[in-house]
Order: sequence, then C-alpha cells, then structure tokens
Amino acid sequence: MRTYENDSRRMRGAGRSRIGGLLAVVVFAWLIIGAIAAAQRDYFDSAPTNCASTGTIAATIAAGPLNYLGMNPKVGDCHVNVPQPSQ
Repeated sequence: MRTYENDSRRMRGAGRSRIGGLLAVVVFAWLIIGAIAAAQRDYFDSAPTNCASTGTIAATIAAGPLNYLGMNPKVGDCHVNVPQPSQ
C-alpha cells in the first residue's frame, strides 16, 4: 500500500540530487573556463620551473570566468618547507 508520505520523501531526495548535479556541472565549467584562460596566457607552453609559476597556473584556473572580467592572479614568491629528518 502506498502512502503520500513516502512519495514526498522520494521527491525531496530527487530535488537534492538535481541540485548537486547542477552544482557539479557549474563547478566543472568554472574550472574549464579557468584552464582555457591559462592556456590563452601561454602558461602551459613549458613546464613550471618553480612553485610560483605552478601557483599562478592554479590561481588562474581557480579564478575561472573572473579572468575575463579583468582579474589576473599571479603568485609572486612562495617557499615550500620540506621537512628534514631528525638527527
């Protein structure tokens, strides 16, 4: 026997999965647009030589469409702390 309560639970769950799927598509498109902007700036032509160039590529991809609104993220200097073994 079906009840209306069970039907409303199914409908709420379906709405959540649609929103989650839509959010995933938006985030994926955002990152793809950022990768296109990084490619247009020729960041992928050579391998990153230090952490600053790698950071600039990552920041450009994360900025996504904001790159086309005038944002030009750059990482000037960074230091990677590598743990040293104890003596």
